[in-house]
Parts: sequence; structure tokens; C-alpha cells
Amino acid sequence: MDWQDEGTLISSRPHGETSAIIEVFTAQHGLHAGVVRGGASRKVAATLQPGTQVAVEWRARLDEHLGVFTVEPLRSRAMLMEDRIALAGLNAICALLRFALPEREPHALLYARTQALLAAMQTADWPADYLRWEMALLEEVGFALDLTRCAATGSREDLAYVSPRTGRAVSRDGAGDWSSRLLPLPPGLLGQGPLVAEELIQGLAITGHFLGRELAELNHGKSLPEARARLLDLLQRRFQ
Repeated sequence: MDWQDEGTLISSRPHGETSAIIEVFTAQHGLHAGVVRGGASRKVAATLQPGTQVAVEWRARLDEHLGVFTVEPLRSRAMLMEDRIALAGLNAICALLRFALPEREPHALLYARTQALLAAMQTADWPADYLRWEMALLEEVGFALDLTRCAATGSREDLAYVSPRTGRAVSRDGAGDWSSRLLPLPPGLLGQGPLVAEELIQGLAITGHFLGRELAELNHGKSLPEARARLLDLLQRRFQ
């Protein structure tokens, strides 16, 4: 078995005395793991950092084997490590991909969205892109939010809430006395202006609720990765 692809390095851990096992989110082969021989050396380990864009060749005797990677670094994203919040964002992306995606299953659309997000993280407005990336991740695991019309009345006007059960939008009229049990829907998610600080946190509360619920079912009840909680904490402190 032999294939070549490009992807983003998601994780790396030692394997034996001289090698490393890496996971790469690839364009055509999804999340894929393999051994890098000599990956424990100082020279090679320096390139096996989360976020690094790499060209990889994977070889194995059988498809079900772990296999061996040959890795060529294409682009470093070390600049993200100079910003505490951007680094937390990168860690959250990598952790959620590992948590949410089954191995060796292609996710071409999510891969493209991930590349766009990583590129956007060199700008100041990337947290809004990150929120929309989490929405794309929800859609990829089979639970897309429906924010187009009110679940109760069918109206497209005055959408103000999200049902924590269905993920559908609810208008103020449709919410009635149930409004306190619904999640606030920030106008920025509806394209009504930019996502300001408070709206960003509200949006992440929505995606966090559904990611926690949907991914827990796929991961035997495990909670969302701590890396996401650290990012949310840093963003809340930044906006205080």
C-alpha cells in the first residue's frame, strides 16, 4: 500500500527510541496516523510540530497496518506560537479534529475550511472564523445547525434563539415563555453585522453545547478536549 498526499500535522508522540508516531489531517485520506523513522531526532522533531503543513508519503504492507510516513515540510505555522490566543486556537483545532473524526475517512470540505481558518489566524479577526469552523465541524459529524427560519412559526424574521434540543432557530414570538430555556442567537451568525465580543462568546456557547452532546455519543461519553475550554477562557478574558 502506497499513497501520497498533503495535510496538516495534528499530533506527534515518541515511538521507541528513535521514531515518532504522527497524525496528519490530509486532503484526500482524512485523519491518518503513521510512523516517522528518525522522528525523535532533534532535526526532524523540530518540523513535526502541530499546524505544520506537510507533504507525506505513506507505505504499509497491508492497508490496516499503521504504516510508515515519509514527511516533507511545506509550510511552518510557528508564527501562531508567538500569540498565546492563536496558539490556543491551533491546539483547539487539532484536539477537536482528533476527537471528532474517525481515522482514514476523507472530509474534503472540512479540510478546505481548516486550511482557510489556519490562513486566517494570521489576522486579528480569526476568532469569528474559528466559530464558523466549529459550525462546519458540527455539520461534518451530521448535526448542522438550522438558522434559516423559526422552528415554531416558520418565520424568517426576528430570529433570536436556538433550541438546545434541535439546533434550530426560534423567533421571539415563537419562543414565548420558553425563552429562558433557549440559547441566545447572536445576530452576527445570521449575517447581520460583524460578530462582536459578546456575540462571539454566545456563538461558541451554541457550538460547544452541540459539539459536547453529539461528540460525546461518538466518544463513549467523553467530554470535549480541554484545549477548547482553554481557548474559550482566553477569549473571555480578552473581551472583559
